[in-house]
Amino acid sequence: MPDDTATAQAPASGDGAAANPLRAGLPEDRITTPCSIVFFGASGDLFKRMLLPAIYSMHLGGRLPADFALVGFARTAYSDDQFRDYCRKQLEQFMPDDSKPQGPVWDDFARRISYITADFNDTRHFVALKDRLEQNDRDFGTGGNHLFYLSTPPSVFPEIIKHLKNAGLEKSEQGWTRIVVEKPFGTDLASARKLQQAIEAVFPENEIYRIDHYLGKEPVQDIIALRFANTIFEPIWNRNYVQNVQITSAESLGVEERGGYYDHAGALRDMIQNHVINLLALVAMEAPISSDADDIRGEKYKVLSAIQPPTHADVFSMSARGQYGPGMIDGRPVKGYRQEQDVAPDSNTETFAALRLYVENWRWAGVPFFLRSGKRLPRKLAEIAVTFKPIPHRFYGESTDQIEPNVLVIKIEPDEGISMRFEAKVPGPAEHIRSVFMDFSYGSGFGVVSPPAYERLIGDAMLGDQTLFTRWDAVERAWEIVTPILEVWQNTKDFSFPNYAAGSQGPDGAKKLFPDWRHV
Repeated sequence: MPDDTATAQAPASGDGAAANPLRAGLPEDRITTPCSIVFFGASGDLFKRMLLPAIYSMHLGGRLPADFALVGFARTAYSDDQFRDYCRKQLEQFMPDDSKPQGPVWDDFARRISYITADFNDTRHFVALKDRLEQNDRDFGTGGNHLFYLSTPPSVFPEIIKHLKNAGLEKSEQGWTRIVVEKPFGTDLASARKLQQAIEAVFPENEIYRIDHYLGKEPVQDIIALRFANTIFEPIWNRNYVQNVQITSAESLGVEERGGYYDHAGALRDMIQNHVINLLALVAMEAPISSDADDIRGEKYKVLSAIQPPTHADVFSMSARGQYGPGMIDGRPVKGYRQEQDVAPDSNTETFAALRLYVENWRWAGVPFFLRSGKRLPRKLAEIAVTFKPIPHRFYGESTDQIEPNVLVIKIEPDEGISMRFEAKVPGPAEHIRSVFMDFSYGSGFGVVSPPAYERLIGDAMLGDQTLFTRWDAVERAWEIVTPILEVWQNTKDFSFPNYAAGSQGPDGAKKLFPDWRHV
């Protein structure tokens, strides 16, 4: 574990509430190492909706270091005061009512904010950034530690990295330098490798933090605890007992205002290649020898290495794609994908993708992993369902009863928790068997609300903990797995599009791929 946390004998909450005695002796939440955080693309949507609220929430909760500063770096013209005012307005819009920017807490946060109006192609603006960071060291004691967060379109990543080096910002003589890279990491295998070459020419792997916000969600983090902190699961977590694994990421929303981006991406690139495959790796990995970041990430890479990408000839037997047409969501009519803003009227882009993959190793040989992600499905849902094999011999229960396989469901969103389906006898003289559910909810189980994923991930980057960030070899392997599918889909016009109605369970091809999909 990183060594820049202190031991708390009686930690207090950020709002001054009494300390929780159960936390006595545990590490403090506060990050003690000072630093400056630079957000490239600070006038963009991701910054105002996700990153800025995450940073301010960490400040409210007392988790940021006492000595920190925030620098915005973007093309939009702002002075420091104008950017501070912009940040306040965004926080008023996107923070909960009890966390609005006000009073001394906001005043302290605001004075640490500065801004540089910049052209990403001009080294002079990066030299100005270097001067600002040195000023932060003097004014706020940030110690020469720099966290660069690239919340810009990936197309400008190489330019930013090149000019960071030209300005002498690729390393700090006094402290550390780390760079956070948002997804998508490339648009295909070739572009991902090209981007990696640009980054690794300036930053070593231990300074590169490829962020996938799914990995910061509490139930995703708990997959490792569920498997390796409980003796009841690990002995049956294998081909002898598991019938299949279903990983689902579904949305009821359409592309909204992202039609221009999405029509060049699609569900396979946007969700499967990163979020969903990362979940597969966590579910299927072997026990690491320690909790060290590289030990965990090494086991995840081994899983992906054991997945054989489909050949071009096998693509249509191992995958299914779809595009939503008009339909009903929550009782109201919605338009089809091809009618969305900035979407081509004859678009061949999939809004639904499903794959059947196999992990060809001793533990998982023969067990299918079904992955699916889609838009305009009945509801928002992200979950991992592990279905166990049926009983080998039936001798109990009425002959008309259907005995269902046991299913363990890790619920990622919207309801964070774990559910277990098992069979039980119905009370009464007859021997009827029915499925029942045992549910655990993070909110009620621990009496706390899980922090948003970006808070955890930004904090880990500041701490230098890469456990929840994706290593390059895993990124490359994920692209290798989906590349044959991507190539076939791009080069084959699907004349059935649109092939599922908004609000339905998806295209018929997915049902043929796996008839027993759990309903969204």
